[in-house]
Amino acid sequence: MKGMRIYLVDDDAAVREALALLLSTYSMTVETFADPAAFLARVDPARPGCLLVDLRMPHISGIQLKEALAARGIDWPTVMITGHGDVNACRRAFKAGVVDFLTKPVDEQVLLEAVQAAGRALETLLERHETHNLLSTLTDREREVLDMVCRGWASKEIAAALGVSPRTIDAHRANISEKLGTSSVADLVRMALEHAPGGLPRRPQG
Repeated sequence: MKGMRIYLVDDDAAVREALALLLSTYSMTVETFADPAAFLARVDPARPGCLLVDLRMPHISGIQLKEALAARGIDWPTVMITGHGDVNACRRAFKAGVVDFLTKPVDEQVLLEAVQAAGRALETLLERHETHNLLSTLTDREREVLDMVCRGWASKEIAAALGVSPRTIDAHRANISEKLGTSSVADLVRMALEHAPGGLPRRPQG
């Protein structure tokens, strides 16, 4: 994926150089680190990317690195690589939420497919974060109205339920559309469900 940012963490200099060179030929931006501590000292949540991390490194393992990032609220997609893979290590890696687990020497095509999968996962993650940020700009009343709109309630129904005029509800809906950047009910439903699956109220009967 052109322009994708990759954070490569591996204590083997030869591996770092080879993988960085390979990925850069596919127009990816690769930042390399010799150990997890160096990466943790410089990681910037405002510069998201995909992680390509060695499993076994001195002091801090690849899985421990991912756990340390998770503790900071950083959940970027991770591809784990190792020259000492086994079933238990693979199980631990996937339990920690890695996208893929590769063994050295890494096949070029297999690596590219894993990195591309991580890139797609990152795009989805960033979209969800953006949705969360947009929804957080709504007032409590606007969120209440949004939930009802997503359930198919008409403005008159919402107004009756909340004890206000339909014109007030229309004003709330206009504010919601402006803040979220869409007036499409389908888009609003998607955004609301991404933020809180199953959290929409039931439509009143009768």
